[in-house]
Amino acid sequence: LILIHPLSSLFAKENLNRMSEEQLNLYDRLINEPSNDWDIYYWATEAKPTPAEFENDVMAMLREFAKNKKKEQRLRQPDLEYLFEPPH
Repeated sequence: LILIHPLSSLFAKENLNRMSEEQLNLYDRLINEPSNDWDIYYWATEAKPTPAEFENDVMAMLREFAKNKKKEQRLRQPDLEYLFEPPH
């Protein structure tokens, strides 16, 4: 799992441990199937329309996360320790 954009990795840190198995499968498809990782960023920020095959609740969660309503600074990817934490 390599996420090149801080938005994707910060979203993963905040949400992966709370996702259902179905949502994790959708997220896996989302980050692995598009040929260009920047497309995911453009879809999340609504700069480009999301293709129908990726339009689902996980994409909606990512779009909502991208709005950054809490005005958090998201300048760097998080440390990866969260990947080893038990699910919530």
